[in-house]
Amino acid sequence: MKRMKLVSLLLSLTVVLSACGGNNNEGSGSNNSGSTKEAGSSTEIKTVKVLQLKTEIVEGLNELKVEFEKEYPNIKLEIQTVGSDYGTTLKTKFASGDEPDIFTNGGYTDMMTWIDKMEDLSDQSWVKDVVPMAKEPMTYEGKLYGMPMNLEGFGYIYNKDLFAKAGITDLPKTYSQLEEAAKKLEAAGITAFSNGYQEWWIIGNQGINPPFAQQDDPDAFIKQVNEGGINLKDNQKFTDWANLIDLTVKYGLKNPLTIDYNTQVAEFANGKAAMMQQGNWAQLQIDEINPDLNVGILPMPLGEDATANDKINVGVPASLVVNKNSSVKEEAKIFLNWYVTSDIGKEYIVKKFKFIPGLSTIAVTDEDLGDVGAEIWKYIQEGKVQSLNAPKFPDGVAEEIASAVQAHIGGKLDIAQMYDQINASWKNLSK
Repeated sequence: MKRMKLVSLLLSLTVVLSACGGNNNEGSGSNNSGSTKEAGSSTEIKTVKVLQLKTEIVEGLNELKVEFEKEYPNIKLEIQTVGSDYGTTLKTKFASGDEPDIFTNGGYTDMMTWIDKMEDLSDQSWVKDVVPMAKEPMTYEGKLYGMPMNLEGFGYIYNKDLFAKAGITDLPKTYSQLEEAAKKLEAAGITAFSNGYQEWWIIGNQGINPPFAQQDDPDAFIKQVNEGGINLKDNQKFTDWANLIDLTVKYGLKNPLTIDYNTQVAEFANGKAAMMQQGNWAQLQIDEINPDLNVGILPMPLGEDATANDKINVGVPASLVVNKNSSVKEEAKIFLNWYVTSDIGKEYIVKKFKFIPGLSTIAVTDEDLGDVGAEIWKYIQEGKVQSLNAPKFPDGVAEEIASAVQAHIGGKLDIAQMYDQINASWKNLSK
């Protein structure tokens, strides 16, 4: 009898110890994404922390979070969105130990910066459906490290009704044609450009893309710049681009260095200007302000070669990656798979976010994408695209480019001095 009581006592003690140790999280990654116990239940709740940079989809993401948690009640999503300071925020979180389980990565140079933190996703079922263009930024040594959020294109979004009012019947495909259109708009009492040049990314990440994209071999050209073998001020494409910036300032809203993204879009959507340098992501804000606005998109022309200019800048703005040290990386993968395979996930991608999908299995219509996205999608289907190149720059170069251009716009540097400053910063950051 005593032996039976001893066995019973030992069994009870084992159960207690198991309960105490069963929630031990041995993962070395994000501190806040471990397991917790739901009150009054033995069901384990796991929290997946997501850090992403697309501010325009915040509302939709929060709605999608609710739908996901209905289907997976044991997985909770904690989503944080950071805009222009995303890179700094990400570094701070990793440095402090508050690591996200899913985060966004721009690919190429950014991928190599974070390669030691990213899970190889090559074995995921959705990988076979990623379109080739969307795989390139996040592929290293034959492995895919990210799920493309979408494809984006940008150029000059234009107000078709204001163009018609100014008598512009032929869309400009060269610098001189764009200048002539700006003059016609001015003569009709219409400001040509809404410029958000307070934002570094509008200049240094996107705006400067055309002179790189129109090189014979953009990758080789960037490599030469990295090695100090090219001075940008000696390249005709960059002279043409500087002229393009000056044109937008001359015929644009006053004080462009004080105009942020939201103001830029609002001024355009309210009919205060006929064009703005933006992409299909701006459709959501345009629709919120003026859903009946009749808009399209134009390439950003350099010089007088109409054929070379008849292309839209297109690429993957960011990919979703999984922190390989996360204690909930399997749950993170479950969410990513659900996001691109569930009916509601796919519906949100194209109808709510108005994304051009990076996966071939997600069907899309012109109506889903909106006016801007539909025209960009047409450029993509016709192969009239030029690659995005800022993700290939050394870390920090895009911001330095923007700083130099902003100084030029503000009258502190001429074009030659602007490029001298860019070259000096590039040389320093590429070491």
